[in-house]
Amino acid sequence: MPIKMIVGLQYGDEGKGRAVHYEAKDADIVIRATGGSNAGHTVVANGKKYAMHLLPSAIIRPEVLSMIGPGVVADLKILVDEIEQMRKAGVKVEKDNFVISERTHITFPHHRQLDRLYEMLKSEKVGTTGRGVGTTYEEKARRTNLRMHDLFIGTSELKEKIKENLKVYNVLVSEANKLIEDGIYNEEKFPAITVDEEYNYCMEYKEKLQEFITDTHVIIDNAIEDNKLIIIEGAQSFWLDNDHGDYPMTTSSNPNASGTASGAGIGPTLIDEVIGVIKAYTSRVGNGPFITEQKNEIGDSIREWGHEYGTTTGRPRRTGWLDLVMIKHTKNTSGLTALCVNHLDTIGKFDSINVCIGYKYKGKIIKHVPIDKENCEPVYETLKAGWNTEGATTFEELPKEAQEYINFIEKYTGVFVKYIGVGADEKRTIIK
Repeated sequence: MPIKMIVGLQYGDEGKGRAVHYEAKDADIVIRATGGSNAGHTVVANGKKYAMHLLPSAIIRPEVLSMIGPGVVADLKILVDEIEQMRKAGVKVEKDNFVISERTHITFPHHRQLDRLYEMLKSEKVGTTGRGVGTTYEEKARRTNLRMHDLFIGTSELKEKIKENLKVYNVLVSEANKLIEDGIYNEEKFPAITVDEEYNYCMEYKEKLQEFITDTHVIIDNAIEDNKLIIIEGAQSFWLDNDHGDYPMTTSSNPNASGTASGAGIGPTLIDEVIGVIKAYTSRVGNGPFITEQKNEIGDSIREWGHEYGTTTGRPRRTGWLDLVMIKHTKNTSGLTALCVNHLDTIGKFDSINVCIGYKYKGKIIKHVPIDKENCEPVYETLKAGWNTEGATTFEELPKEAQEYINFIEKYTGVFVKYIGVGADEKRTIIK
């Protein structure tokens, strides 16, 4: 059986959770590979809506093993709360259908405070979710952070590790509080956080998570040997990638296809399919360049028709036309084998739509993405829309204009469109 990867190609919120859940109907294992509680995946199945932040989107399929991989950073409280919410909704979350890698890094309470501190100090705000994800990755890179495995070491050793991890925090908040006291920044003072507080945090949630924590490499190795179907679930998206995206307005991990494979613990030569998920338009949460953004009635209509509000924060998303230059850029950098295009029903409500096919940049028309993307202006091609996808279950049943839009995307990008989303429920998926 193949190993499939599903990743986002825009700014996140493309409907990856929906695509993963759909693909997972035949899967044995689904691995959430990167990001933290800043990611939000929404799945509508059997008329019910499920919102997840850390749990893999396949968790609502009890026959599938859902896994949090080594590349994820996990807030213990948020994870436990999410498990309990899922159980209340009738979703099975037990040790035979859910596991967490012992190598997964822990997001602590002080990481949230550091997140707030860094945003306070920046002249140009990134617009993070404030959940301490970036600061967890920072301490991971600094090699002082703790992993799930550390919950099971001795008390004195664990406290010593927490003490080491808090050193930078204590220095930074001491200096930040002086600036606040002097009136330089109009913010609430940052709290001192003790070793005992974070030790108690570990112990409280260890009790509720210990049955799930294991060596996931062994499970993956056995599954590959047994020829089982594995799906790797990406978080965020390519243009939020810390190396390849709109730096510095990015996330703190590598949600491109290679980084996602690394976060799962699976080598690139073992991956058979890389399915890139996009919307039939573009949306973005937070700050950063957005070449096709529509700060007008068009953008407002897309936002309302597409319900474009953040799963994690509830913030209204910025919206605009589909940018195919961005998507084509990801073809080789992500090794795409297919596309999934969601929200075809949403964009069809306009009589006509614009599609970005190039940029005006330094007096020239270009068809690639420069590093200073904020200096680009869109070059559009206008296509006829006005379609209604209601009742369509095959590509041939879609209105002619909708078919032409999908064909236009395929021709420009050179990537086959495998799936088309024409509604929120996974049943409203068309296989091309």
